[in-house]
Amino acid sequence: MLHVRRLVGEFFVKLEKIDEWIAAEVAAGRCSHCNGPLHKGNYHRKPRGGLIAVAGESLTVRHSLCCGRRGCRKRSLPPSLRFLGRRVYLEAVVVLASVFAQVMATLRKATTASGVPARTLRRWGWWWREVFPALSTWTELRTWFAPPPPDETRLPQSLLARIESELHTGGEEPTAADVMLIGARCLAPATTRSVVDGSRFVRAAFAQTAAS
Repeated sequence: MLHVRRLVGEFFVKLEKIDEWIAAEVAAGRCSHCNGPLHKGNYHRKPRGGLIAVAGESLTVRHSLCCGRRGCRKRSLPPSLRFLGRRVYLEAVVVLASVFAQVMATLRKATTASGVPARTLRRWGWWWREVFPALSTWTELRTWFAPPPPDETRLPQSLLARIESELHTGGEEPTAADVMLIGARCLAPATTRSVVDGSRFVRAAFAQTAAS
């Protein structure tokens, strides 16, 4: 898994499709503030792929919803498998480049491999160590795994390694795309603060994916 340097366009097309399904699930649930109808309010972003995810830079739509009830009009931002909050880099880049920074001898080598500046890698490293473990997403996520859960002091490397190990038990060797897809599913609830119980919508969207 850690030898991966590029993710292909097909991978990001799949993520975009699941993002669309998640948005549809959230829209069906109506506004969490007033129970009003939710309408599409998508907008475009300019995502960076570094050297890892150039193929994902062309898929710029961030699915978003806006309440249609007068007096509310609040925005609901569905969980996403492609965008990690407001970061300009695609989520896959944040994850893989952070792993490079953990396993490579120097940040310079991680920067060379990922195309992400060293100062950005340091900032992401701090987020994985200090912020992510305190989120409700991690509190829920750690219960998905048989004890012990992935080592939170080694995130995200420990998470990807655990996913890869568990996929191995299915028989065939998982591809990098397989591991990253499950990783994106795990992290999706952390990509928004405006949707309550985001993991429920992510599960529903993946159930649609499996059935299609």
